[in-house]
Amino acid sequence: MSDYLVGTRDSYFTAAQEDRSAPRTRINIPATMRISGARGFQTVVNDLSLSGFCAAAVNRLQPGTVCWLTLPGLESLQGEVIWWDNSLAGCAFDSLLSPIVHDNILTRWRGDSHFRPVA
Repeated sequence: MSDYLVGTRDSYFTAAQEDRSAPRTRINIPATMRISGARGFQTVVNDLSLSGFCAAAVNRLQPGTVCWLTLPGLESLQGEVIWWDNSLAGCAFDSLLSPIVHDNILTRWRGDSHFRPVA
């Protein structure tokens, strides 16, 4: 990987995790998460932003591990585990979510804490 890409990637993660420039929305979305080299598991996304998410993960996940999140009705989104604490994992998306996709997810899932059926 070129020095430019490494620097860009580092600055993205710094902005996504330290500056938290993208507002996080508390939400409950049933999803599937897959860690590189492992089978997928059912999870619940607890918060979502343009740059990442926090989801339930009973088994310890190591920072730096590549993962994929599949939300109902969407293709898998690649990310990286940033932290794991007490059965929660914080992950940064490899590419920012489109604001339109982000808003559509929030519109569909915000409002109550009950899971909605996947159509």
